[in-house]
Amino acid sequence: EVQLVESGGGSVQAGGSLRLSCAASGWTASIKCMGWFRQAPGKEREGVADIYTGSGSTNYADSVKDRFTISQDNAKNTVYLQMNSLNAEDTAMYYCAACVGGYEYNSWGQGTQVTVSS
Repeated sequence: EVQLVESGGGSVQAGGSLRLSCAASGWTASIKCMGWFRQAPGKEREGVADIYTGSGSTNYADSVKDRFTISQDNAKNTVYLQMNSLNAEDTAMYYCAACVGGYEYNSWGQGTQVTVSS
């Protein structure tokens, strides 16, 4: 079992930056990939960025490419999401997820709120 705890959300003005953290505990050696998802009120959840923990390969949604960066610190079992040039459309609850034992997301954090004011 893997537990995920997100932190770093908050309120920021448009154009600002935030860094989200996701700390994993438990069977972390079985994590194959980790990702960030977000869900705004009235909208479906969407994938934002992901990283394959073995290779470090990353992927981004088009809406955040060149503004967000996902990274990992294997020693701390933590994944980060650096978010720059934030705009109102980035306002959402952000969730961290992990692929445990395979390549499907099957472990989720509780979420952290990001609010961007224009």
